[in-house]
Amino acid sequence: MAYYRQVGEIPRKRHTQFRDPEGGLYAEELMGVEGFSADSALLYHRHLPTAIVDAVTVEETRGALSPNLPLKPRHFKTPALTWGDEVDAVTGRRTLFGNADVVIGFVRATAPSPLYRNAAGDELLYVQSGEGVVETIYGALPVAEGDYVVLPTSCTYRVVPARPMNILVLEATGHIGPPKRYLSGKGQFLEHSPYCERDVRGPAEPLLVDGEDVDVLVRHRAGLTRFTYANHPFDVVGWDGCLYPWAFNIRDFEPITGRVHQPPPVHQTFEGPNFVVCSFVPRKVDYHPLSIPVPYNHANVDSDELLFYVGGDYEARKGSGIGLGSLSLHPSGCTHGPQPGAVEASLGVDYFDETAVMVDTFRPLDLGEAALASEDPKYAWSWARRGPDLG
Repeated sequence: MAYYRQVGEIPRKRHTQFRDPEGGLYAEELMGVEGFSADSALLYHRHLPTAIVDAVTVEETRGALSPNLPLKPRHFKTPALTWGDEVDAVTGRRTLFGNADVVIGFVRATAPSPLYRNAAGDELLYVQSGEGVVETIYGALPVAEGDYVVLPTSCTYRVVPARPMNILVLEATGHIGPPKRYLSGKGQFLEHSPYCERDVRGPAEPLLVDGEDVDVLVRHRAGLTRFTYANHPFDVVGWDGCLYPWAFNIRDFEPITGRVHQPPPVHQTFEGPNFVVCSFVPRKVDYHPLSIPVPYNHANVDSDELLFYVGGDYEARKGSGIGLGSLSLHPSGCTHGPQPGAVEASLGVDYFDETAVMVDTFRPLDLGEAALASEDPKYAWSWARRGPDLG
């Protein structure tokens, strides 16, 4: 995120002496990506950020992934997933899908995590429902329904629900940000972008927490490790730079429309390593007198298309069992399109009241245990209205 921010206290010049009220030096830390050649932030700690007192290997929590075999369109119902009484967004997430570039999970978080977390790649949280605070080393971000939260690599954080939060989690192997075509050469959002700096929220003030022997779950390329830090990592009195966690609400996405049906790239919101994220929001639809508002049949020859339904009434999927919290997966190799009758029903409609998050991956998505536990086996046959599960 190339938009510069300054939060809390920092010295006049970087890499110079910066002392606390007792005369001790604050510990300066550079948090940067791509070596020293891209965005970064400078954080000033009350204690040494390097001081760990323990490191323990942690068993992998994602579980095994299964190929999408037999290859077919699939439908999953996240409301069918069961949860315990005290579930947190760090250790409680369950794996829906994954490939070599991204792992997609889901959690119904009801409690703060006993562990903080940082990761080997950026994470994107989408808050389907509920509200709370994402506490980070940079400060706190209040979040609520419809918020996307981008957490940069190695950003220590945890989620503290104020009421139960349903969260879709994307764990990338690289970095997530706005599409490059929305940005100038210096990183400013351009006029044709469907959102801009005014829509983006970052931490507004430091979050200072005292404590010793604090556990942080670190995901790295080799697996999981639990570090125990000598002092609480949330000891940053100030920071500045262009690398930090930020939030953006899907309701602030301004839809791009046209006389005839617009393709999915007009809905793109983020890009990551070999995947994109799109936002479908309530909008005026096609206004050519002979337009067909719902999507045309299409084949994903280079990508898997995952759609998460979070609001309104999705016009192209009427009568297919899709509801709020549903996920549809249309893999490469399968032509898909509107359900039977949806094309005729859409003629003359000038507004769609629908909200959905779409993830297109350019490698096939495998299925995790949470997907297998929530699948609707009848979905693949809903276009023909007959099949192994329908007779």
